[in-house]
Amino acid sequence: MQGIQIKLSLFWVAVMLTYLLGDVIRIFSGDFQAGELSGVKASQGMYLGIAAFMVIPIVMVVLSLVLNQPVNRWANIIVAVAFFLFNAVGLPTYPSAYDKFLLAVSLVFNVIQVWMAWGWV
Repeated sequence: MQGIQIKLSLFWVAVMLTYLLGDVIRIFSGDFQAGELSGVKASQGMYLGIAAFMVIPIVMVVLSLVLNQPVNRWANIIVAVAFFLFNAVGLPTYPSAYDKFLLAVSLVFNVIQVWMAWGWV
């Protein structure tokens, strides 16, 4: 297995843990109301959508290790860019400094992923 595959996979783990850390801090800080998302009563469909979106980094951990080089390279570039754009757009909507900091860290991870995958030839 090539070192780049392991590194890309580890960056997806780092992205996931960064998101998880933000969620844990949000719960313990009291910034989270159970059953609500941004003040709106959450539905099962909303939770399913969030789960489907947030399982993508978990899937990318595995795909980064098993896909062949050309597909792996482009999958990492496309998904990392998509997560970068999603989080960059959402960054101003988070009121807490810890959320902004952790999202900025995840954006840096995404940039590194794209840079590593782009240079992988």
